[in-house]
Amino acid sequence: MGLAVLELCAGGGGQALGLDAAGFQSAAAIEVDGSCCDTLRLNRPKWRIIQSDIREINGREFRGIDLLAGGVPCPPFSIAGKQLGRGDERDLFPEALRIIEECKPSAVLLENVPGFASDKFKSYRHNLGLALSRLGYEARWNILNACDYGVPQLRPRFVIVALRDRPARRFEWPECLTRRPATVGKALEDLMAARHWPGAEAWVGKASGIAPTIVGGSKKHGGPDLGPTRARRQWAALGVDGLGIADEPPDHAFPVGAKPRLTVRMVARLQGFPDDWHFVGKKTAAYRQVGNAFPPPVAAHVGCAILEALAAVRTPLLRRSQSSLFE
Repeated sequence: MGLAVLELCAGGGGQALGLDAAGFQSAAAIEVDGSCCDTLRLNRPKWRIIQSDIREINGREFRGIDLLAGGVPCPPFSIAGKQLGRGDERDLFPEALRIIEECKPSAVLLENVPGFASDKFKSYRHNLGLALSRLGYEARWNILNACDYGVPQLRPRFVIVALRDRPARRFEWPECLTRRPATVGKALEDLMAARHWPGAEAWVGKASGIAPTIVGGSKKHGGPDLGPTRARRQWAALGVDGLGIADEPPDHAFPVGAKPRLTVRMVARLQGFPDDWHFVGKKTAAYRQVGNAFPPPVAAHVGCAILEALAAVRTPLLRRSQSSLFE
């Protein structure tokens, strides 16, 4: 039987899917958003999905879990927001620490936006490290770029890994892959041509770079789009209209030289989700699940590194081949 993971703020399943691929077994996934919970139940009907705010969770129910993982909300630390940190009511790091103290996992994995690594939050990071140390963990952090792990997107993420005793000394960050990720055009070639758009081949050649960071957006703002003005300029350079998300790929009537919008499925592929992972909800809700996710391949690589530290043995990179699961 594999090592068990409790996931906080599971969202649409990016981290959960990656940790599953690494060899962890889900003890429970906790998420407050109903659409996200429906997505998790649809794709993994045997998992225990708990729809709840983590403030309501008693960590003692999961005492002795092998890994506690979570993507606590990022708005308090995002450069796109006000960066209020501990002054933001959405800051759930204190709740994560409470649950860690109650369930006493062997290892901890927490991820957030790269803005958390800025000088503005140096004191917050220091205090977080002290809190984990008082609980018996040796914590370290790193910025991991999704493109270094096969994802056709830049997407830097702040990642904390904390372990106890000997496993902490054995932990090593996963090495970057030597092969470059596919370009946006190559990654989406079949999807963009699915409805026989005559401009698909030329578009693939234009979309010759990796994607900028995909932004999930907030429920407080309108419909889905691919980010603020700067990001939309980057998408435009790749031949993509970033002002919205399409219901379907372009068809034969779409102008050959025009910039198409991406569908939710296309964005999911750029985020590292396999095509058989389905998202529940209307377009905006589905897109937010994709855009806010921790890319599954990155979670898989970090999960393998944690598993190796805990087990003190070399483990296969993935239980299933990387190509069949993530490409």
